[in-house]
Amino acid sequence: MTETPTLGSTDAAWMASRRSAAVDRLADLAMPSEREEIWRYLDLDFDPDIPSAPNAPGGAGGRDTVLDGWHGDVVSIIDGFVVTEGVPTIAEADDEVSLVGDDDLFSTAFTAYAPGAALLTGDQLTSQVLVDVQSTSSATTFPGVHIEVPGGSDASVIVRFRSTTDVGATVVPTVTANVGDNARLTLTMIQDWNYQTRSLGRGVISLHRDASVLFNEVGLGAKLGRLHLDINFVGSGSNAKVYGAYFGEDNQTLDYRYFMNHIGVHTRSDMFLKGAVEDNALSVFTGMIRIEETGQKTEAFQTNRNLILSSGAAAQSVPNLEILANDVMCGHGSTVGPLDKDQRYYLMSRGLTPESADRLQVRGFFEEVITQIPDEAIAAWVRDRINGKYVAAQQEGRV
Repeated sequence: MTETPTLGSTDAAWMASRRSAAVDRLADLAMPSEREEIWRYLDLDFDPDIPSAPNAPGGAGGRDTVLDGWHGDVVSIIDGFVVTEGVPTIAEADDEVSLVGDDDLFSTAFTAYAPGAALLTGDQLTSQVLVDVQSTSSATTFPGVHIEVPGGSDASVIVRFRSTTDVGATVVPTVTANVGDNARLTLTMIQDWNYQTRSLGRGVISLHRDASVLFNEVGLGAKLGRLHLDINFVGSGSNAKVYGAYFGEDNQTLDYRYFMNHIGVHTRSDMFLKGAVEDNALSVFTGMIRIEETGQKTEAFQTNRNLILSSGAAAQSVPNLEILANDVMCGHGSTVGPLDKDQRYYLMSRGLTPESADRLQVRGFFEEVITQIPDEAIAAWVRDRINGKYVAAQQEGRV
């Protein structure tokens, strides 16, 4: 029987030092408070039980529709452990990898307890990659992925988070990417935890000269599903297109905090998120476009649209601008409201029932975001999942 290595025993020197410092800091950190703007609107009254992080992965879950329809490479992460042979982790990398800063309890705990994020670069990025991230138990786990895109190259990565049991957990996923000069990254993240799981996710994407990213996020599962995303436009000419689709039901809270940090000149960001909530679900969107003094000639736009499908559901949408440069073009907008009665009337006048008319509205509402997902089979799966949520609510009289 192979003995499981002690966490940190195979760390490179730089990671060992960083992990030790994070462990020391944890003792002085408390749970974030909803009084802090970055955590506003959230119920944080739970114990993350950080010391419960496991020493080894649980048993792998079975294949499902997503994996069966996938034809590229697959990297598996179970309970925070990279289990696919031949895939290195950042904890073992000789050279230090830029990670999320230890700026709160959860990011510090990730540094202290994550076994080591999968390191995708070079040979791992020669074909499209699906990272299958699984949670199997009630333990607190720290799955991570770091993508290093060499200058002048293209990469496409889909990270899918899922629960393989009905057991609730606290999960602290972290996805980081460094996109080199004139490189292109297509990154899709699909959050599909079970409804008992709390997920406190972080993402950081750094773009260098003329680099670009197409980022898609889909929020389907979790009791609390949070993503704090930073995109840093470091190099001149860098650009990002950001799309999001989320659908909350039951007592779900889906929380998005997106920050576009424009530093270089001639950079551009386009952010477009659409969400729907029913039952007693809550969605939260806080978007920030920040343009530094050095970020002249920036063009940046953000839009957030929300559908409220039940009287007990709610959506908070707070777009923000912080502009320190004087030669920029920016815009933002948000809407929160029910399905359009005029559209329903029009569709009924063409022979549709009220239920079918509303289903068509919901389908059309999300379609312009779903079509941005680069893999057609996964886009079809997302479409079916979102529409299935609404149809089930109709059939059960919840909307």
